[in-house]
Amino acid sequence: MSSPESNLPTTLADWLARCERLHPKEIDLTLDRVRAVKDRMGLAFSVPVVMVAGTNGKGSTCAMLEAIALQAGYRVGLYAKPHLVHFEERCRVNGAMVSAAELVPHFEAVERARGDVGLTYFEFTTLAIARLLSRAPLDLVILEVGLGGRFDAVNVIDADCAIITSIDVDHVEYLGPDREAIAREKAGIMRTGRPVIVSDPVPPQSLIDHALEMQADLWLIGRDFNHAGDKQQWSWAGRNKRFNALAYPALRGANQLLNASGALAAFEALRDRLPVPAQAVRNGLAMVELPGRFQIVPGQPTLVLDVAHNPHAVAALFENLDQMGFYPRTHAVFGAMHDKDIAAILKRMAPLVDAWHFTDLPPARAAKAEELRTQHARLALRGPGPVTVSCHADPLQALRAALGSADPADRIVVFGSFYTVGGVLKEGLPRLNAAHLG
Repeated sequence: MSSPESNLPTTLADWLARCERLHPKEIDLTLDRVRAVKDRMGLAFSVPVVMVAGTNGKGSTCAMLEAIALQAGYRVGLYAKPHLVHFEERCRVNGAMVSAAELVPHFEAVERARGDVGLTYFEFTTLAIARLLSRAPLDLVILEVGLGGRFDAVNVIDADCAIITSIDVDHVEYLGPDREAIAREKAGIMRTGRPVIVSDPVPPQSLIDHALEMQADLWLIGRDFNHAGDKQQWSWAGRNKRFNALAYPALRGANQLLNASGALAAFEALRDRLPVPAQAVRNGLAMVELPGRFQIVPGQPTLVLDVAHNPHAVAALFENLDQMGFYPRTHAVFGAMHDKDIAAILKRMAPLVDAWHFTDLPPARAAKAEELRTQHARLALRGPGPVTVSCHADPLQALRAALGSADPADRIVVFGSFYTVGGVLKEGLPRLNAAHLG
């Protein structure tokens, strides 16, 4: 049974620690418990809800939806995950991160409603954030799915519009071994009669089949909406709407046009409730920000931060790095969970990397730096020239080591898990000056 009110935590940090202890499983694939607590809480939304699932591109798509809607004058709530440094990053209202103190009453409300129902950390925190957003004066709520879709805690809420971004093999132990199996899990966020936007250019057949079975309003890129462009600008066309002469999104990388196209399709699908003028689209795409997605930090050497942690995302990172121009040497700081396809990631990045700085990460399920070094050695990978490899206790130490061996004209790429990128951002955005700059 739940504890007496007097024993409840009073700070967000204490609530999060309590949530970690509540339920033995990190992931529990059922929605029954979450739905029961949601119903007890009377949790519901009176404004349009857009839910975003997919393997890669979810965060970018959510950030673009938010930026465009804010530029259109709407009040916007966003639930994004995971966070890089502070838990509060997961909940934004009108573009600003909520405070820890604002979240505390909603954790209390979940605790009162759950009774003896066990909730995982993710389920508990999702309900708390959803309650905050449901009670804020908003015009649009954007919810990012964490893992999969069908059994993700976010899916207890019925979205008015679903977006499914690119699908790739990830979280195999929970979602299945291939794109078809994984797409079936993502398809779980679809609702009968409601729009589902698919921005994957080669959607798995299981996704299309599920939409037909559900009688969802399926929007496919290349059929219901598409984009075209040259080096200066791009255009977008939907079923009944066009946007021409658009500047490229402020988020870097070729894959961002797919994410932007999906976001614009969602706005067309919701145009009766949330009309968006062309100028809001232009301004929103020009101003969108998202830390850790091919984020380039100017300095000497140049620093690139990217949370790419599966082969598909790493392939996009590789292409983006390849297009950056010439750097004498590239130093990589890398850490990842041991369930990732680390061999494929290392193979993809190896042709660009002169120095590997492998790092330990806090979670128990993270691969140790020594394991990464062993894998790298076993693969006998070649780099652009002679390759050095080192191991470090945490990402900040790895970054400092990379900085110590880098020349001002080099670049350092920090990539992999959110814990890797978050680890170098703990003390704020690093200001890089190579050791021998003088």
